[in-house]
Amino acid sequence: MTIGVLTFDVHLPQARSLKDKRQVIRSVKERLRSRHNVSVSEIGDDADLWQRASIAVVSGHDPLERLFEAVIREVASQIPGDLVETGRDFLDGADGGPAGWEEESR
Repeated sequence: MTIGVLTFDVHLPQARSLKDKRQVIRSVKERLRSRHNVSVSEIGDDADLWQRASIAVVSGHDPLERLFEAVIREVASQIPGDLVETGRDFLDGADGGPAGWEEESR
């Protein structure tokens, strides 16, 4: 199974408080979860900044590239600011779950 991790930064120039920022980010996270069935989390050291957020999207669905392109389009159309993709990582795991991964690393 392959797990994909997409990370991106969001700049919200209209946000005047943490409440403004969190309202937008909460809406984005809920929409991505419901429309694309992915895990979404705000990450990074900028959680207390008003106009900036870092978000990670994680999924094991195939095909991941197409899913991530749809997620980027969705976020770009929903936020009142700029979106900058910061990375895509793909992790290949063994079929046996975490126990299988331990055996591969030995």
